Amino acid sequence: MNSKKIPMRQCVGCGEMKAKKELIRVIKTPEEDVVLDTTGRKNGRGAYICPDPECLKKARKSKGLERSLKTAIPAEVYENLEKEMETLAK
Repeated sequence: MNSKKIPMRQCVGCGEMKAKKELIRVIKTPEEDVVLDTTGRKNGRGAYICPDPECLKKARKSKGLERSLKTAIPAEVYENLEKEMETLAK
């Protein structure tokens, strides 16, 4: 029996556990920058969010990303996330 375990992550917006591949990774780099990690391979502390604008709104309201990454999140990061989600939705 060779079924690979699917890595699961929790969305910081809705709190649901989903497959890692379905989520967008946001990281805090060692230089303290907060960036989108579209490859899922960059170094840094990661938080995951559904590619859904509603989840982003919830995460922003509940400060889910701030808590996960233990840092303040600049407004432009949220704007980048929104843009990213629009491109993924297409």
